[in-house]
Amino acid sequence: MKKAICRNWFVPQGLPLTEMDKRILSFQNRGEIVPTRALIKTPEQIEGIRRSGVINTGVLDLVEREIHAGMTTAEIDRLVYDYTTSHGAIPAPLGYEGYPKSVCTSINEVVCHGIPSEDEVLEEGDIVNVDVSTILDGFYSDASRMFIIGQTTPEKEKLVRVARECLEVGIKAAKPWGFVGDIGKAIARHAHKNGFSVVRDLCGHGVGLEFHEEPEVEHWNTRRNGMLLVPGMVFTIEPMINMGTWEVFIDEEDGWTVVTEDELPSAQWEHTFVMTEHGLEILTH
Repeated sequence: MKKAICRNWFVPQGLPLTEMDKRILSFQNRGEIVPTRALIKTPEQIEGIRRSGVINTGVLDLVEREIHAGMTTAEIDRLVYDYTTSHGAIPAPLGYEGYPKSVCTSINEVVCHGIPSEDEVLEEGDIVNVDVSTILDGFYSDASRMFIIGQTTPEKEKLVRVARECLEVGIKAAKPWGFVGDIGKAIARHAHKNGFSVVRDLCGHGVGLEFHEEPEVEHWNTRRNGMLLVPGMVFTIEPMINMGTWEVFIDEEDGWTVVTEDELPSAQWEHTFVMTEHGLEILTH
């Protein structure tokens, strides 16, 4: 079937315009960025992503029960691999662009993509992000949680709490027929109000049929609208909140580990969502 392409949204020739087509085209004709049809998941695809998310949540629940001072991050990696594969799924990070492990474990000043190691032992007072991604029957899900090991400082406790609040305000800001940019504006406002900064070099992303899809979900105020949010889109929100500067660098030795430029702590929470006519529905917990 031939396609009449109009920027991002096309209507197959010979088919009548639906109400969704008309609404998206009205935004597109005003110059806004709109999704392609491929980004609007079918009910069957959403159900597949939801099933993947159940396993992803189970992995994080297991980590939450088991994580403790004296545990190595390699032990966390084994927990993730064993649980995921025993449930008929695949850890999405394993082998992705050469990444060597099944999970990312990011401690204190590590923002994200920390590589598990037998030499890395969790200590009392650490804060650690465990980022888990799962493939089940070709469907991807993605989520992360922060864990406080024992008791930590009031400053770190506040950072972890505010990072979670930033995810929550991002959820509230994401509305059907709103824009991706609304999410970053709300998150940045809450982080700055609490004296923290938001990482600008990394972002959330579409997910579901691939590990990383459009749109890019930036968590800081870019002062741009970004892509139109349409029911059926599936994406993550995963704000990375820093105690000091928002600037980061990548460890040259492993090429993966992202660290705060001033080596002050960072915290992050993440969920996968589907946009509905009524707002976001969480597909991972």
